[in-house]
Amino acid sequence: MKYYIIAGEASGDLHGANLVKGLLAADSEAEIRFWGGDKMVEAAGEHGTLVRHYKEASIMGFWEVLKNLRRIGRQMRFCREDIAAYYPDVLILIDYPGFNLRMAEFVHEHVWPTGRKRPEVFYYIAPKVWAWKEKRVVRIRKYVDKLFIIFPFEIEYFRRHGIEAFYAGNPLMDSVAERSSVALEGAEEFRRENGLDDRPIIALVAGSRGSEIRYNLPYMVAVSRRFPEYQFVVTGVSWLDRALYDRYLQGSDVRFVCDRTYETMAQSAAALVTSGTATLETALLRVPEVVCFRSSAISIWVAKRLVKLRFISLVNLVMDREVVRELIQEDFVPERAEVELRAVLPGGEKHERMVWDFAELREAMGEPGASVRVATEMVRLLNEKRGNTK
Repeated sequence: MKYYIIAGEASGDLHGANLVKGLLAADSEAEIRFWGGDKMVEAAGEHGTLVRHYKEASIMGFWEVLKNLRRIGRQMRFCREDIAAYYPDVLILIDYPGFNLRMAEFVHEHVWPTGRKRPEVFYYIAPKVWAWKEKRVVRIRKYVDKLFIIFPFEIEYFRRHGIEAFYAGNPLMDSVAERSSVALEGAEEFRRENGLDDRPIIALVAGSRGSEIRYNLPYMVAVSRRFPEYQFVVTGVSWLDRALYDRYLQGSDVRFVCDRTYETMAQSAAALVTSGTATLETALLRVPEVVCFRSSAISIWVAKRLVKLRFISLVNLVMDREVVRELIQEDFVPERAEVELRAVLPGGEKHERMVWDFAELREAMGEPGASVRVATEMVRLLNEKRGNTK
């Protein structure tokens, strides 16, 4: 069968890669065309074609989106045309709701050639409508044929809105299980390869977008100056210009390690982490953390009026209580970050409690294998709808 997958961010590329592996295991004749990144390219191999890398499409923040409306519009037009030309059996959407829900609507509303079935629309990793823009539930119910969710609390939420979603665990457990054992190997070699000294490491996970780096890394560097007994390491990504990092690291003792986030975190005593999937990954790796997040003033202003959650980190949202401290916007200053970071470091007053909470979180997230279970269900549904007997 023919699959068209859209993942518009780094986390989507990670989950998309694991999903692709599952699809290929369930459908050996799969042809996959996708928006994604390097991980999906590697997973798909000869069965896949990359249409556009997510680094060309990933835009975060209300103000940032407004500034790039024309570029987003061009990308949407191109994507619609590409889907229609490829004519897949299914369109699989991974998070990225502002873009992907429009593609779901297109598939449902487009006039397909006579005698051709409309492609199915599967949504993997549901938009966080329980956080904001709940009106998107109506569009999901109307334009998505099957919703696949990754948090247990979403089951009842979507059921209340008339959507029976498929839940098979969280795909991050696959990534953590696959990469954490490798990441723990060779601590001395890791330090030597990356020019690190013998001091304990604190990871700075400043994000995967340029805007996140610009708003958060300067404050993280300021925090590092208060901990001369620790070696601070920023986890960089190769799709961002190294000069962006150097602009803020110049004159500091902070080291830069590229595309080795799991390895860095596995060697770390603690971490400062921007909000997002990384907060959950850090917790699942059992690394004590403080969540720190800054953005443009207008983005924060809009978010405060639209987002209806008590927390911004996935760790706290899954546990439905404060497990990790969140320092947002004006609260993220070096003085407060130092206090919170010292509290979660070994010997700190919050360290043991956080370690126990992370163990409880891992149990709540379920066992590895979610990606394979989801992919198997997708192929089963497609065979059923297409009248295949295999």
